[in-house]
Amino acid sequence: MARKQKYDYFKAFERQADLALQEADLLIDVIENFTTAEAVREVIPKAHEIEHRADEINHETYMAIAKSFITPIDRDDILAIAGALDDVIDDIEDIINLFYMMDVHFMHKDIIGVAHLLRKSCEALKLAMSEFPDFRKSAAFSQAIISVNDFEEQADELHEELMHNLFTVDAENPMRVVVWSRIFLKLENCCDGCEHVADVLSTVLLKNV
Repeated sequence: MARKQKYDYFKAFERQADLALQEADLLIDVIENFTTAEAVREVIPKAHEIEHRADEINHETYMAIAKSFITPIDRDDILAIAGALDDVIDDIEDIINLFYMMDVHFMHKDIIGVAHLLRKSCEALKLAMSEFPDFRKSAAFSQAIISVNDFEEQADELHEELMHNLFTVDAENPMRVVVWSRIFLKLENCCDGCEHVADVLSTVLLKNV
């Protein structure tokens, strides 16, 4: 009888990170090619499909932990990484949904800069996950974590400028301020979420050197 293959947690993380990158790519496509909120509605099923695939991987990971006697890293760390990656994907999907739900009439010209930083963060996380099996020796793993933190700091700076301009330049249009401040905040949360994943990875590295 063939021996049952062990669940590959590292490969699961890499698959999750790849889906986060796909969701970030879809967000950028929506932003760069925006026409109407109704048109965004047609993209929502694709965003949800990516999110659903990520949920399935997250569920697989949780089930594997429940059945595994030995795990490659601490169980709590596995749960933290899987959950944090899932949160990033959920938050990116939420932004795409907000464009439709809040019936935006135009795409804010300054949002694309933060969206690209988010994409770079997801790309760096995907690289980190591909190097995760050899994280004790991989320089690329450590550099990817540093990159995510750098991108988050840049996103923080851009977010401050976006919010300042929103409450000054657009101050006479309160509905615009309400709508875009919510969208900008959700985008900032996405970048913070990527940094949280990187922080958990840093903790794993420190605990296993």
